[in-house]
Amino acid sequence: MKGLMMDCPLTVTSLMRHVNAQHGASEVYSLTVENPAHRSTYAEIFKRCAQLANALRRLGLNRGDRVATLAWNDYRHMELYYGVSCMGGVLHTVNPRLFPEQLQYIVNHAEDRYLFADPLLLPLLEKMHEAFPAVERYVLLCGKDALPESSVPGLISYEELIEGEDERYDWPELDENTASSMCYTSGTTGNPKGVLYSHRSTVLHTYASGLSDAINLRSADVVLPVVPMFHANAWGVVYCAPMVGAKLVLPGPRAGDPEALVAMMNSERVDVALGVPTVWLGLLNYLDASGRRLETVRNLVVGGAACPRSMMVDFQARYGISVCHAWGMTEMSPLGSVNAPTAGSAKLDDKALLAQRLTQGRAPYGVEMRLTDDDGNELPRDGKAVGRLQVRGPWVARRYYRAEESALKDGWFDTGDVASIDSNGFMNITDRTKDLIKSGGEWISSIELEDVAMTHPAVSEAAVIATPHEKWTERPLLIVCLKEGASAEADELIAWFEGKVARWWIPDGVRFADELPHTATGKVSKLKLREQFIAGGAAAS
Repeated sequence: MKGLMMDCPLTVTSLMRHVNAQHGASEVYSLTVENPAHRSTYAEIFKRCAQLANALRRLGLNRGDRVATLAWNDYRHMELYYGVSCMGGVLHTVNPRLFPEQLQYIVNHAEDRYLFADPLLLPLLEKMHEAFPAVERYVLLCGKDALPESSVPGLISYEELIEGEDERYDWPELDENTASSMCYTSGTTGNPKGVLYSHRSTVLHTYASGLSDAINLRSADVVLPVVPMFHANAWGVVYCAPMVGAKLVLPGPRAGDPEALVAMMNSERVDVALGVPTVWLGLLNYLDASGRRLETVRNLVVGGAACPRSMMVDFQARYGISVCHAWGMTEMSPLGSVNAPTAGSAKLDDKALLAQRLTQGRAPYGVEMRLTDDDGNELPRDGKAVGRLQVRGPWVARRYYRAEESALKDGWFDTGDVASIDSNGFMNITDRTKDLIKSGGEWISSIELEDVAMTHPAVSEAAVIATPHEKWTERPLLIVCLKEGASAEADELIAWFEGKVARWWIPDGVRFADELPHTATGKVSKLKLREQFIAGGAAAS
C-alpha cells in the first residue's frame, strides 16, 4: 500500500517560490567592483532571475546545457544560481584560483556554452578564452557603463544581457533528479573531477544545513558566507539563508580582506559567518593588532581544514565568539557534519568539552558514516578505533561527471580521511590518508602536531609533513610561520611538544617560512611543501 500524499518534486524552483512568497522583503547586501554597498531583496533578485532566464532562452540555452561562472560572492552570481538551474540549465561554478591548465580542462570537460565572469577576472579571460572552444558567449558581471575594452570576442555586460527582458518567466516543472549545478574537485592528484548535483540533492542538503544541530540559521539572522560561491555551493548558504529568510551579506572581492570583513560585519550586524581557517586566523590577527571588535557576531563556522585549538580558544576568550567546527567535501554538496552539542555535553568539564568541540562534529540526518580498516572491515564507534572514513546519503556523489566507473565501493564513498567516531556520533578526523606519517610502523597524526604547534604564542600558522628516514621510514618535519614581530628558535618549538604528545611523535626538525602555500580552496598545500622542503633536501633545521 502506498501513501496518499501529494507528489511534489523537490526542486530549486520550489525553493525560489517559497522564498519569494515568505521572505521576499529580506535583504541581500553585496560588494561589487562597481558598488561598495549594493542593496537588494530576494524578491528583486528573483525578478532579475526571470530576466536572466529569458535572455538565456533567447540565446538558445537548452535544458542540461552548462553555464560557467568565474565570480565572487555577490548578487549577480546569486541570480545565476537560481536563474540557470530553475530554467533547466546546469550552473557550473569554476574556481578562478586554479592553475590555467586546470581551468582549461574543467571548462572544456564540462563543455560550457556560456561563461559569466567578474570584471576583476577579465585579464584571466583575455589570456584563456582561446583555450575554451565550446564557449559561445562571454558575459562580464557588471553594468554597461563599466564594461571595458577587451580582446574577448563578443563580450557584453550582464546588465546589457538582461536589459528589457520580462520580469516574469514560465519556470518549467522539472523532475527533481534533473541536474542543477556542478563543481569540480581541485584535482590535487590527476585531473579535476566533476560533481553533478541534482535539484533533489540540493533541496535535501538545504533542509539539513538549516537544522538547529547544523548551521542553525533563523529568519532574524544576518549571514555572511566568506566561503566562496565558486566552490561547493558556498556550503549551501545561498540556498539555506533564503529558505529561512535570513539577511545575506556577500563580500564580493573583499572576502580575504580582514579590515573590510570587520567593517562589513559591524555595519550590517552580522550574526553568523562561514569560512576556512586561514580566513579566520587572518581576522583574529587583525582584531588583535587593531584593537577592533566584532559587535554582533555570535558564531563563526569553520570548515575546509582542521580548526586550530588556539583559534577556537582565543575567539571565545578575547571576543566572546563561538567557533563551530564543521566538515564536508565537494562530493557531499558539501555538508557532512557539524559540531553541535548534545545533552551530555553540558556535563563535561572545560577540558573535555573543548576536546569535543574540536572534533568535526556529528552527521545530520541524511548522512551516514562508517569507519573501515584497509581490508574493508567495519570498525567500532568507540572514539578509539581509527580507520578510513566512508559516507553515503542522498546528497553524496555516486559517480563523477562523464566517468564510466562508480565512485562508490560497496555503496559507500571513501572520503580519503582517516577518523574516529565515538558512541555519541562525534567524528574526529585524524588526518588525510595521504598526509599520515608512518614512523617505525606506527602512525603519527600531522593534524594533531599542527594543533599543538599553533598553541605556541609566536606561531601564526603551522604545517607538518613526512620526510624520508633511513631507520624509521618517515619522520615529521614542522614548518611554521611566525606572527608579525614575534620570534622563536627551533629548539624552543621542539621543546613545546614535550608532555603534549608522545615523545616519538615530536618533530625531528623545524623550518621557518614567510608564508605557507595554500590550495585554491584555502587549505595548506602539503604537496607544495613536500616539493619545497623534501625535494630540495631540507629535512631539519
